[in-house]
Amino acid sequence: MTKIHVLHENNEWTNHLVRRLEELSLPYELWHLDQGTIDLASEPPEGVFYNRMSASSHTRGHRYAPELTEGVLAWLEANGRTVFNGTRAIRLEVSKVNQYTALQREGIRVPKTVAAVGKKQIIEAAEKLGMTPFITKHNRAGKGLGVQLFHSIDALKAYVEGPTFEESIDGITLIQQYIEAPKPYITRCEFIGGKFVYAVRVDTSDGFELCPADACSIEDQFCPVGETPPAKFEIVEGFNDPIIEQLETFLQKNEIAVAGIEIIEDADGNVYAYDVNTNTNYNSDAEAKAGQYGMLELATFLGDALAVTTK
Repeated sequence: MTKIHVLHENNEWTNHLVRRLEELSLPYELWHLDQGTIDLASEPPEGVFYNRMSASSHTRGHRYAPELTEGVLAWLEANGRTVFNGTRAIRLEVSKVNQYTALQREGIRVPKTVAAVGKKQIIEAAEKLGMTPFITKHNRAGKGLGVQLFHSIDALKAYVEGPTFEESIDGITLIQQYIEAPKPYITRCEFIGGKFVYAVRVDTSDGFELCPADACSIEDQFCPVGETPPAKFEIVEGFNDPIIEQLETFLQKNEIAVAGIEIIEDADGNVYAYDVNTNTNYNSDAEAKAGQYGMLELATFLGDALAVTTK
């Protein structure tokens, strides 16, 4: 029997999709890829495959889940299976350097960024950036891991040389231009099937960690956004910024079907894209208020794809 196969490593982020798949009576199977094997001589099962592996998997004890998933995706693609968010998508998911270079290739503005490996090199990267304030962030992140705001090189030195310094799981730290918005919010644009679905305005008053998942709104120790009320997330009616068309082209060129892309506008009206989430989540309170449901649309999209493969 052909199925929708969902590749992941976090049950809490899959529950909403499962409910929608069951609501639509769609056959599915979850592939929890924190551990496993790949028999390269075998053929994968029939069906469609949707990858929602997360760059933050290591925070849940699944250090090598992205590497295993990339191997599984390569095996699926080599055998001609229908894969959504395949090998190209996961390479962008786990590397902001890859994200920014790919965005720039499509003419999309990103914050000025210098990547560094090594504590000395982090300081040198900030000096090279040549602007204050600036932020640091992890190259392989998710949930705002490693994001810190600095107003001087001296403050960065104190952090890097102090006991609270946290190295990125892949060793790469990014030093990045701080984009100061005239109002404290960013916008997260959601795409399914490579097409724009809706935009969410996210209040940034309390910090940078902006995971919209309901699991992050209760007691996720890795996601301080959970300490703030769900009203932080609000779907924007009629959002039609010109960057949407550019982002859709970017997704098409990089073979990404499902994504949440975060953008921010500075005081001069310049719009920057700064984060591509190929393991995107939706906030149920914001969706209920607006009457739009990302997981329902995603389940419908996957069901339609499954129907095509079974003809």
